[in-house]
Amino acid sequence: MHRSNRSADAARRARRRLADDAGSASVEFLSVGVLLLVPLVYLVLALGQIQHAVLGIEGAARHAARAIAQSDGHDAGLALADRALLVAMADAELPPDAVRVTILCAPDRAACDTARGTVTVQVDATVPLPLAPRFLGLDGGLGVPVSARAVQPVSAFGGAP
Repeated sequence: MHRSNRSADAARRARRRLADDAGSASVEFLSVGVLLLVPLVYLVLALGQIQHAVLGIEGAARHAARAIAQSDGHDAGLALADRALLVAMADAELPPDAVRVTILCAPDRAACDTARGTVTVQVDATVPLPLAPRFLGLDGGLGVPVSARAVQPVSAFGGAP
């Protein structure tokens, strides 16, 4: 009987040690912390990349519209706008073939240098998400579509002020 009491006491002590949660808070904190930190870091990276691209295409649309509206002629304005778009896309780290640009001139669509007219530049792009997989039949991986529009009036005297 004495031997069974010792084994019962040993079993009780073992159960108490297993039920004791001293020291488990640090393990729980680390595991939950890592599980929450990884998606949070990814979210910050993705939002930063999207914001960088949005600022780039907004600047591209604004500078292209201004270049066309202040140019000496229609073709010269389009050439200046093309250069402004290329610089802005390089700054935003977006490949030029991933960006769609639409230029509308009013009142005459064929002449953006019409006095008192307006030039509208619409820039659309898809910003790829960081670390997005490029398989599963997706053309460019996963991305977020972004766009910007700028409207610039042409001087009453036409061309450069």
